[in-house]
Amino acid sequence: MKNFRKKEKISQMELAEYCDTSPGYISEIEIGRKFPSTEMIEKIAEALRIEPYHLFKDWTEADNDANIKKPCPRLSIGMKKEIKSQIESSINEIFDKY
Repeated sequence: MKNFRKKEKISQMELAEYCDTSPGYISEIEIGRKFPSTEMIEKIAEALRIEPYHLFKDWTEADNDANIKKPCPRLSIGMKKEIKSQIESSINEIFDKY
């Protein structure tokens, strides 16, 4: 996320304002201490002018998507569980509507 933010020349404070959150929370996300909700992921992606999946893609030199070639940090087991939980929750909300 930090690489995308810097590419757009946006400070943590500006990103936080756009996403209606605190700069501290943006910092915690960037260093891997916090994991954002799906709604926050969408806000961040919109602010950075990227697709949400770009925040999770393992960027390599062979990739040219969005001109970002730096790898994102590996996710901890806790973060992976949080992602899974949020995805399952979002899917359940969709199916509950039908």
